[in-house]
Amino acid sequence: MRVVIDAVPLLIRSAGVKNYLYHWIEHLRRAAPADMIATFPALSGFGPLRHNASIAGGWRTGTGLAALALANYTPLPVLDWLTPGADVFHCSGLTRHPPRRPRLTATIHDMTCWLMPELHPAANLRADRNFEGILRRADGLIAVSESTKSDAVRVLGLRPEKIAVIHSGIAAAFFDPSAEAIDAVRARYSLNRPFVLFVGAIEPRKNIDMLLDAFDALPASVRQEFELVLAGPMGWASAQTAARVRRVRYLGYIPESDIAPLTAAATVFAYPSLYEGFGFPVAQAMAAGTPVIVSNVSSLPEITGDAALLIDPRSLGELRDALSRLLLSPTLRAELAGKGRARARAFRWEACAAQSLVFFRKVAGG
Repeated sequence: MRVVIDAVPLLIRSAGVKNYLYHWIEHLRRAAPADMIATFPALSGFGPLRHNASIAGGWRTGTGLAALALANYTPLPVLDWLTPGADVFHCSGLTRHPPRRPRLTATIHDMTCWLMPELHPAANLRADRNFEGILRRADGLIAVSESTKSDAVRVLGLRPEKIAVIHSGIAAAFFDPSAEAIDAVRARYSLNRPFVLFVGAIEPRKNIDMLLDAFDALPASVRQEFELVLAGPMGWASAQTAARVRRVRYLGYIPESDIAPLTAAATVFAYPSLYEGFGFPVAQAMAAGTPVIVSNVSSLPEITGDAALLIDPRSLGELRDALSRLLLSPTLRAELAGKGRARARAFRWEACAAQSLVFFRKVAGG
């Protein structure tokens, strides 16, 4: 069996999907027989994970994106030419015309563009409308959570039996970063006070204004002891939200190598997102032993179990009170940190890769 995975998102600026593909492909290759897992474009090895740039060199990036453009915007069967011998082609949301001979699969990362279109720019909505055709045609699909599968079945009318739920993994770097790395990241970003951390793109779905409001609503004594730190690229947030973010400790985009120790350095990790298909930052915070406050919607209760404080993301009072409880209770923080570490062990890339190989063999044999 030969599986070709559409790895084009690794060549562009991307966040969760890029994180998924990077670790997933690497672990699939480790677990599978030699030459079973290939990519389009052909990538024999990966450079460091960078969310703001391609992981490949300039030549491979340019030729890969050119091949995608030819495949998407001409009638030429480009992907049929470039994937000879493939039994399965695993498609991304960027590819409009996958090869015709292999069986077709894809991963459903979330359903947010269908459920909350008002929170997305037009380009995102167009891309997911194109991807919907792939999802309907596919011989098999992976959903990264039970919540995402349920939404896909309900909203798109997909057959549940063709969707396998395979949880994503957490990179090994997030499990107990060293004290030296944590101290170094504190010094690098001048984090001299204990802090509440948010990591993610600054965009409407992440509910940043609610987090800012809730932190501002804490007693002055708490805000003097702790600060709010936001890290992540500026997405399509409104001008008003962007201005508010820049008035607090906003670190902007930070290198992947700094995210694990930064997360471990935080006193509390707060993530009041309105919708997540899996929620990498939350799972990573649990692995790092940082107590988590998270929304009680979509996949987030599924991922955290009892290892987080769950809040209504539209309730200022619930988020404020949860922040106050955790910041003022070292005992509760220690309890949640322990539960989080234990819960995070369920999300390992090795398990994800093993389950994915079973999925591919089933699709190829079907």
